[in-house]
Amino acid sequence: MSQGTLFVVSAPSGAGKTSLVRKLRSQVEGLSVSVSHTTRPKRPAESEGVDYFFTLRETFKEMAAAGAFLEYAQVFGNYYGTARTTVETL
Repeated sequence: MSQGTLFVVSAPSGAGKTSLVRKLRSQVEGLSVSVSHTTRPKRPAESEGVDYFFTLRETFKEMAAAGAFLEYAQVFGNYYGTARTTVETL
């Protein structure tokens, strides 16, 4: 497996993380982005597997208990997490 450089973009809701990542992807060739899992409802403009993997709460909890996430947190009543397999396939 080849190694690359991992960048973590973390900030409060509404801080512009998505805008920053979109700008970087348009300017940096070969940049991959990890798509997180969430239990929150999908918004009209969002796409499954592009913006998030929209996951049932029970499924998310099962994944967390099985160690499937590198990290996860509950934010505003919904869960968000980065799946180990998602990062490993980048």
